Amino acid sequence: MKIHQVMRMIKKGFGAAVAVLFMFGFVAFPAQAALPEHFDFGDNYYTVFGGPDISATLLGDNEFSRGDTVTLNIEMMNKGMISGFRSEKDLDFEDEVVDRALQQAEMQYEAQAVTAIGILATLRSEDPNIKVKSGPQEAGTLKQGKEAASPSKFTIEISKNAPAGTYPLTLELSYAHQANVQVSGDDFNKDIGGIINHEVGLWYENKTQTQTIEVQVKREPYFEASEVKGELYPEAGGMLYVTYKNIGEEPAKDATVRVSAGDPFSTTDDQAYLGSLNPGESAVAAFDMDVDEEATPKPYSLNSEILYEDMDGHDQISDSIKINTEILPAEKKLPGYSAVAGVSFMALAACLTFWRNKRKL
Repeated sequence: MKIHQVMRMIKKGFGAAVAVLFMFGFVAFPAQAALPEHFDFGDNYYTVFGGPDISATLLGDNEFSRGDTVTLNIEMMNKGMISGFRSEKDLDFEDEVVDRALQQAEMQYEAQAVTAIGILATLRSEDPNIKVKSGPQEAGTLKQGKEAASPSKFTIEISKNAPAGTYPLTLELSYAHQANVQVSGDDFNKDIGGIINHEVGLWYENKTQTQTIEVQVKREPYFEASEVKGELYPEAGGMLYVTYKNIGEEPAKDATVRVSAGDPFSTTDDQAYLGSLNPGESAVAAFDMDVDEEATPKPYSLNSEILYEDMDGHDQISDSIKINTEILPAEKKLPGYSAVAGVSFMALAACLTFWRNKRKL
């Protein structure tokens, strides 16, 4: 619907037919500081000050771990109020009865100025460590003092490399609200107790509010495999040496790392003790790995996790930590090795036989 489009609705009121005129301002058009000329079809008895005021609150805990994907539940309430009004028209003595009836009718409509209509909520993050995965959410219409029927839900993704701290998110709330009312009528009919040809014009404008929603990334230990050494061969296997570093903000006590050895790897030595790691400290874990003889030489990735005790004495398990390694081509034997070895063995056997026979003589 364009801003100049008029929707006329006929309804009963004051004992006569009443035409109600609605006009809406949309985002493409700036909010009007004053009523447009085409809106001036009736009398404007009051200018009301105040309007909707949407307050948003994050429900539940706002502290999360790096690497988490979580859903935020945001509750909304309209705390708007009418702060005052100004009279715009003196009553005409000759038409005082009509004016008073219209005045009262306008005041009833003006009370709707605090209703927020068609709320659209959009959550944004300016920090690349926090990504908002959800699009705009509809929150309906809120009258004064009312809460939304259900929270608006937004899913966010926290980077695994996000530093601990506070991250502000911007919640943008867009809605329409009644900006002004005009009323008109031909005469007051005592027999029906109402205005003849009563018309009401409602002018709507768009409004946008912004509010900050804060989320916290916890201070906690966080680990990476900073260095991987070792030579692994099909069938022969080998030792794998992994350096784990605590790149978080808190110490990890009595840390033990456990590796998951999937095909083509296997091991009976899947755990290593790292000890206590303060922020910035490293420790090396050694794993004796077996490799299937049919394993294809190429890069592989193993999963590991660290079990530790936090500062509160609670046992914790880290996120999965990738170990990037490689299976090397099998060691090749020198050309003719088997034949030479066979000849040497036969020569040695012949020598032994010769010496034995000589001793018998």
